[in-house]
Amino acid sequence: MSLSELLPEITKAMTAKNYRGAAKLIQQLGDPERQSPLIQLYVAQIYEASQKNQKAQDIYRRLLQDSSNPKVMSQARQGLKRLENWEQEQRQQAIAQAKADPEGEKLGVLILEGIHHSDRQAAAQKFAKIMQLDAYSARLQLPSQGWRLYRTGAIGEMSFYRQQLSAVGIPCFAVAAAEINKVNVFTVHYLQGADPPTVICVNDAGQVGSLSFQWQEVQQQVVGLIPWFEEVYAMDGRRNMQHKTETLDYIQVCDLHLPGRQSIIRFCDRHYQFAQGVFFSPQQVSSQITVRTNWNHLLSFLQQQIGTVPLWSEFTSFGETAIDFTEFLKHIPSHLSFSRLEATPWDPAFQLYSGLVFRHSQQN
Repeated sequence: MSLSELLPEITKAMTAKNYRGAAKLIQQLGDPERQSPLIQLYVAQIYEASQKNQKAQDIYRRLLQDSSNPKVMSQARQGLKRLENWEQEQRQQAIAQAKADPEGEKLGVLILEGIHHSDRQAAAQKFAKIMQLDAYSARLQLPSQGWRLYRTGAIGEMSFYRQQLSAVGIPCFAVAAAEINKVNVFTVHYLQGADPPTVICVNDAGQVGSLSFQWQEVQQQVVGLIPWFEEVYAMDGRRNMQHKTETLDYIQVCDLHLPGRQSIIRFCDRHYQFAQGVFFSPQQVSSQITVRTNWNHLLSFLQQQIGTVPLWSEFTSFGETAIDFTEFLKHIPSHLSFSRLEATPWDPAFQLYSGLVFRHSQQN
């Protein structure tokens, strides 16, 4: 039967919300007739009633682009608005349910992982829809490599977004701050012995003691450079002295992860006492040798012992995204004791990065 013959029956079925009957009538039409804007509108409404939202949205959007029929365009807009409201309601219900658990109320972070350039455009469109952003802003938020601290809040909500993003192929993960803070951190004063390795170190409570472990317990290595700031005076173009803070140096940190002990063994060039314990080069205590040289010898020694364990070294790019979340970082003890002129978010940002690496490896 032709479109002119079936259209009154199809319209009657749609008005009565007899979507199954309308669908059977539409199937009797030929392919060209089914492409009629009004029939396509009905098809979209049938998909909407069947909760096949993506198919309905695709047709509504196509009608807005291709159709010139005011009635069809108006109803397509209304359809998109209904679906948008439905999705928003579902989102709010899911977040509320995720946060209903007392554990879900705890503070957490959502971390975005790097996405290959060839996948960014498609990923940005999906990311924009889930996070309710425009496509351009979404593309800027997705990292091409390394990690980005994207959002903080209740871990239930962060986990909800992780599930939504992971379902469409956007790599990410969520971790509660409390889980990061459960990891023990031992800051090394010096390596007393190498076989088995024994370190003289400071624990979380500031107590000095010794700790022995096996090199094969080390499952990951995290290295990073933490900026060291100094107040300096500089002359501007008008030859007026100005006071400002500049990065004059970097603190070098190397964490060895011992997941079996839920512990991190932390080496830091500002804390390590090269005049004691194991010597890594004949010139280690020479007055001519620099801390940087001694540090490089220490890293080479550690590398020889731990072999090819995974190395995480993209702290700087991560830190640049993390330092904007100063309120969240207040909940992350840095386990770094430096005599700074004033506190900086870079110190807890490194602890956050290392802790995220520690917990992320356990999630996978």
